[in-house]
Amino acid sequence: MENRTEVSEFILLGFGTVLELKKLLFAIFFMLYLATLLGNGTIFIVVLIEQQLHRPMYFFLGNLSCLDIFHSSTTVPKMLSGFLLELQIISFNDCMIQLFFFYFLGSSEAILLGVMAYDRYVAICKPLHYTIIMRKEVCILMAAASLSTGFLHALMHAVVTAYLPFCGSNHIEHFVCDTKPLLKLACGSTQLSLMLLNIVTSCIAIGPFLITVISYLYIITFLLFKMQSQSGRQKAFSTCGSHLSMVALLYVPVLLNYMIPTVGTSSQRDMILTLMYSAITPVLNPLIYTLRNHEVKRAVKKIWGKKSLFVGCK
Repeated sequence: MENRTEVSEFILLGFGTVLELKKLLFAIFFMLYLATLLGNGTIFIVVLIEQQLHRPMYFFLGNLSCLDIFHSSTTVPKMLSGFLLELQIISFNDCMIQLFFFYFLGSSEAILLGVMAYDRYVAICKPLHYTIIMRKEVCILMAAASLSTGFLHALMHAVVTAYLPFCGSNHIEHFVCDTKPLLKLACGSTQLSLMLLNIVTSCIAIGPFLITVISYLYIITFLLFKMQSQSGRQKAFSTCGSHLSMVALLYVPVLLNYMIPTVGTSSQRDMILTLMYSAITPVLNPLIYTLRNHEVKRAVKKIWGKKSLFVGCK
């Protein structure tokens, strides 16, 4: 029988090939992370306390901001520590926990974007039935379904990966514990994990993406051929443009990374794609929505004005 040494910890190699840029990269991504926390935190608080934003669209936006904060916090702090430490060691259990939350939050966000597209379709194409279709109970159910699906998807990957036999090398060619780089280190068969990536993960990404595409085909058709009001058309296009920008920023790198996953793909390519939707997209979402959405901007100014007045009175 072959003698095997079980792996109890992994070493995340991250961006080890750019040693001379580590301090610069740390500064850049640290500032991006702070901006992510500040931007998404502001949107979440504004949506929570501002009465005029207690509508389905902003309910989902608040959920999205919350997911962005936690998703970014799952990957970026560990990546930042890798820029400062010579060896970035993570235990086997911590690696599986990170993998779980990475998939849980990422897939929940992908599904939520599909839900937001459906919300825009109902609001624009069926305005008279909007309050009935998108009532509070339905919105909560949709958000809960997004989280539940993401939870089950993440649990599936975490359990299957955790039961793989790991021996020999424990160097992960990535800055996060993702399934694809971990499969390169597995000693046993990885066919089940690859099948789950090919089928389940692709469906999790493609399903909401197709819902988004179909919803916007209906929306564009309605705006071009049935809506007569020019101002209403411009407002609808502005709102939809914000959502479509978010969709493109998330779905494009995710689909490129997981549509046809193989163990032998470039680790540098995988890291860049992962970096886009785990560190860069979360910081852009608040900018896209606050710069293009007048209601959010007014609410932020209103709350900031109250805070400034309170500070001045003190």
